[in-house]
Order: sequence, then C-alpha cells, then structure tokens
Amino acid sequence: MLRHGAAGPLFIAPFMVLFLLLFLTPLAYAAYLSLFRQKLIGGTTFVGLENYVTAVKDPLLAQGVVRVAKFFVIQVPVMLVLALLFALALDSGLLRLARVIRLGIFVPYAVPSVVATLMWGYLYGPDFGPFAQLSRKLDLPIPHFLSDGWMLGSLANVVTWEFVGYNMIILFAALRTIPHELYEAAAMDGAGAWRTAWSIKLPALRPALLLTLLFSVIGSFQLFNEPVLLQRIAPDVIDSSYTANFYAYSLAFTGQQVNYAATVSFLLGLVIVIVSYSILLTANRRRTS
Repeated sequence: MLRHGAAGPLFIAPFMVLFLLLFLTPLAYAAYLSLFRQKLIGGTTFVGLENYVTAVKDPLLAQGVVRVAKFFVIQVPVMLVLALLFALALDSGLLRLARVIRLGIFVPYAVPSVVATLMWGYLYGPDFGPFAQLSRKLDLPIPHFLSDGWMLGSLANVVTWEFVGYNMIILFAALRTIPHELYEAAAMDGAGAWRTAWSIKLPALRPALLLTLLFSVIGSFQLFNEPVLLQRIAPDVIDSSYTANFYAYSLAFTGQQVNYAATVSFLLGLVIVIVSYSILLTANRRRTS
C-alpha cells in the first residue's frame, strides 16, 4: 500500500517525465547551440552572446517581427470580436439549430492548417481562382489577393477562418458557467437582452477573453504554415524571412546555420514572453483599479 502523501507525485510523474524530455531538454539544447558558431576555419567555436548581438541588429529578423506585429494588430481583434459575437448569439437561445450552427463554426478549426491554406490559396489564385473567374465574367478588375499590399490581409483571413471557432468554443463554455440566478435577477430588474449581455455576460467573459488573447499572441508570433505554403504561389511577395518563425526555419534547414537559428528562436520566444506579460500586467492593473 502506498502512503496517501505519495499518491500525488506518482500521478504527476508521467507529465513531469514527458515535460522534461519533450520540452526542457530540447530547450536547453537549443540554448546550448545558440552559444556557438560554425566557422569555415576552426569548426564550431564558442562565441557566448555574440549570436544574440548579431540577431538584435539583423534587419531581416526585425522586419519579420514588425510584420508579425502588424498581423497581430489586424487579425486578432477581428477574430476575437467574431468569436465573441458568435458565442453570445449561441448563448442567447434565440437561434434555431444552435448545435448545427455551433458545429459549423467550429469545423474549420478541425481542418489542418496545411489543407486550409491550400484551399484558400486556390481561392486567391489570380488565374484559376473562383474570385478571378467571376471578376472576368463581370468585367471587373481581378482582385490581387496575393499581391504585396493584400498579402497580410489574406493571411489574416485564413487564420481567422481557422481559429474563430476555437475561440468561440472557449467563450461559449465560459458563458455556460454563469449562474442562472444572475439572469433571473436581471430580468426582475427589467434588464433586456442587450443590457444583460453588457452588464453580466461581458464582465464574466474577461478571464476567457484574456486567455484567448494570450493564445492569439503565441499563435500570431509563431505564424509559419500559412506563409510557407503561400510562398509557392507568391514567391515575389513572401521571402524566407517574411515572418520570424519562417526566418528561423530557413536559417536552420536551408542555410544550415543551426546555431544562429537557435538564437533567433530564443529571441522570438523572448518577444512572445514580453508581449504576453505586458498584456497580463495591463489586465491585472485594470482589475485592481
């Protein structure tokens, strides 16, 4: 018989083993690689923080981070507003076939991002895409969704289509936890549907909205699959440094600069931590004030 106090560590032991092997160990190895540099003469040599100094001054990395930050500012508010509207509509109980609608909104998240990007790449196509063909039939200018001016918005549209349902489910689940007594009290006070949503539902959704925002920060700065696949049909617009994550991948697997790629990945992780912490700090200050 195991002692009662030993049960807890045994339950979490499988997670800790996997966490150590699949997260901490690769992270430590990447940190180790970032302190070295492969040279033509002398082989691999220890350079300390020299790779980090080079990465901070790297204009390609800076452009990729700025581009992803613009993507975040454009895409995330639209995605979260749509997810919030869908969650409120489903929770209102006024929609017919609510379960079917909920499933229809969530289905795009179940589609792999590779498949979703290939599908939207076909729709965006200026030669055989349906938008281009329809424009030709109506004698209208062909929309260039894959041009330099449209590309960021086109990527935002793909990601929004993929993840609105995921965020909607999180917000909808949070709405279902609100006690019905609050709704009954609001109804007795004469509050309508809009007043109930504004005064009860939205304040109760703040933790869930903060969670979805943090997930969106991590996902946005790790943008990879969509630009990599669209590069094949728009190589003049998307280069190997279009996003910071794409840049790190290109350095490691195309340029064979594994040490510098590890450095870029660490700096990207640092940016994600800073942005996420800033959002949490701002939210906590507003809550306490």
